[in-house]
Amino acid sequence: MRAQIEGSQAVAEAVVLCRPEVIAAYPISPQTHIVERLSRMVKQGDVGRCQYLNVESEFAALSVLIGASATGARTYTATTSQGLLFMAEAVYNAAGLGLPIVMTIANRAVGAPINIWNDHSDSMALRDAGWIQLYAETNQEAADLHIQAFRLAEELSCPVMVCMDGYILTHAFEPIDLPDQSAVDAFLPAFSPVQVLDPREPISIGAMVGPEAFTEVKYLAHLQHLRALTLLPDIADSFEGQFHRESGGLYRTYRMTDADTVVIALGSVIGTIKDAVDELRDEGIAIGCLKIGCYRPFPAVQLRAALEGISRVIVVEKDLAVGIGGIVSADVRMALNGLPIPVQTVIAGLGGRSISAQSLKQMVRDALAERLSEPYFLDLNMKVVDEELARRQEQRRAGPLAEQLIRAMNAVGTKVV
Repeated sequence: MRAQIEGSQAVAEAVVLCRPEVIAAYPISPQTHIVERLSRMVKQGDVGRCQYLNVESEFAALSVLIGASATGARTYTATTSQGLLFMAEAVYNAAGLGLPIVMTIANRAVGAPINIWNDHSDSMALRDAGWIQLYAETNQEAADLHIQAFRLAEELSCPVMVCMDGYILTHAFEPIDLPDQSAVDAFLPAFSPVQVLDPREPISIGAMVGPEAFTEVKYLAHLQHLRALTLLPDIADSFEGQFHRESGGLYRTYRMTDADTVVIALGSVIGTIKDAVDELRDEGIAIGCLKIGCYRPFPAVQLRAALEGISRVIVVEKDLAVGIGGIVSADVRMALNGLPIPVQTVIAGLGGRSISAQSLKQMVRDALAERLSEPYFLDLNMKVVDEELARRQEQRRAGPLAEQLIRAMNAVGTKVV
């Protein structure tokens, strides 16, 4: 069924089609519309025997699901930003216990200063917690990835995050194809857990593990992630066969056949990058782009093969590792280790700042002319930065940085987004 629907509503509908048995959620923007829709559908009796639990925090939401999943229930939640960080202890526990929980991350900047707009700093903060991380380019893909995520999680007995850009996707209305229940049932089998807490056959999970076995436990978790690198493309192919559209997978390329330069990114910014690539192609610049769809596990071998022979790689990331620079670009450099391919880090879109095709095109021209710093901050207002640095040199008590910058940018007529 094709419908004009908000991204959050489409995700909620896709989750319902997966027949969840326990949903626990705590609302926090911009994921609230997802769990509100699910709450309404559960109350109306549209989600079978599903239990919906209103909890007092994000930490409680995932803790509830850890217990429910351990008893053999198909489970789901959604969160974002500070909510994800608040449940961090439980995020690690769910992965360490090998529980196939699916969680939507409506990507949003992490404060301070307070910011409710989109970047990838939340999911990147927990990239190494042991969850598989899938990133959606469009709302159609966001809905599709949830159906694939349940199958992937349950085949591997490993939790999965589906990351979609907050507001840019969650609050955007567009036509979405939502499959019928029978098609999803054919694609996603009934949940058959590999470990179950059952009073009739008592076992312990999450027991204390000392130095003599902890490395082996972590190594086995690592092997499960490596299995996902093989399994995920198969699931994406199976999805395409069942639903007749491409969605998911480890990565996807655009206009890379004869490209010298490739721009790499995650999430919805890929759409703007494709527009910039088309316009640069019209100028005679041999450029393409590559979308990373699965960030954890990182498809290093696959990316290395896809990028071999490329002259330059530019990684556009909506995150920042303070004190070092790029996060995704560090993984790309690792994948290309030993190949004569320079990798440029471009930090863009922090806190929801708009990323325009015009800015991306100029950035590419500057990169080709060797004019970019490392890392390069797209559309950085250096005048305001320099003035603030000078002021802080002059005044011992310079006051709150964020508030001073807002005043300075308003004074020079720069729109604060």
